[in-house]
Amino acid sequence: MRRVLAKVPASTANLGPGFDALGMALSLYSWIEMAEADDGKARLELFGKELAGLPAGRDNLIYKAAQLVYAEAGVPMPELHIAAYTDIPLARGLGSSAAAIVGGLAAANALIGSPLPKTRLLEIASDLEGHPDNVGASLFGGIVAASWDGSRAEHVRLDPPPNLEVLVAIPSFRLPTERARHALPESYSRGDAVFNVGRSSLLVAALASGRLDLLGFAMQDKLHQPYRAALIPGMSKILAEAPEHGALGAALSGAGPTMLAFVDSESTRKAELERFLLRTFAEENIAAETLWLKPAPAGPEIVESGADAVRVPLFERIKGEVRA
Repeated sequence: MRRVLAKVPASTANLGPGFDALGMALSLYSWIEMAEADDGKARLELFGKELAGLPAGRDNLIYKAAQLVYAEAGVPMPELHIAAYTDIPLARGLGSSAAAIVGGLAAANALIGSPLPKTRLLEIASDLEGHPDNVGASLFGGIVAASWDGSRAEHVRLDPPPNLEVLVAIPSFRLPTERARHALPESYSRGDAVFNVGRSSLLVAALASGRLDLLGFAMQDKLHQPYRAALIPGMSKILAEAPEHGALGAALSGAGPTMLAFVDSESTRKAELERFLLRTFAEENIAAETLWLKPAPAGPEIVESGADAVRVPLFERIKGEVRA
């Protein structure tokens, strides 16, 4: 019996001004294993604290994504055995739902012989997620600029600058994406729209050309961060002062509450920046943890295995991979 294991990267979206259009894959992962159920009974096993309490039936995002692949490919869908584990914290702005969607799509597609191209998977994923930035980054890796009009999705992938490193500060509280979106206004002024068009265009050019010195200016935003700041104590201070502590630029990661800072990997001020982020949240009585991450260069990594793999639980195999 064939089994496939998809290793899918986390992502950060917007990067400041690129609202719903820019994303970057990060070196934090979800693992999704999929096979036809040998006993004819569908089941979804969720491992690890991050997935505790999530739906474990057909309403799970992974299962929904798999169903869409079978339907699109015109292949009758069998009952599936799915197992999942993630290191991506949920509802923190690091693309946990996008990784689930992309993992479900990629694993199901591989299981039936990969009939769907990644470009079609991007359209299916964008429809499920509602926007293409996180799913595009998790699907293609690197930096992705993407646009989706409700039926067609187009993207361009960029290699991240080789010396770009990412520091994320993850508050202990969750912020559902819907709540963060409700904080946004229904309309914007022409000035704010022009501001963001300019900054996002400059940001893409700076990342493509390796002009890290422009990131602090290019990552400024007027469309979503000012409105979400009230939901995340300390956010405004981090955006304003992180460059004074060694950051190339700072932004809210996706809908938040995670904050991210871009850093030159050769910087001697990493410890200073990390202390600043943790201290700023502590001043607001918010516990937080920091992670140093790299841009992830690739999308889902697919490993196929035989029936023997099931003898070792998914979680144990993943722990062995991480230790290795």
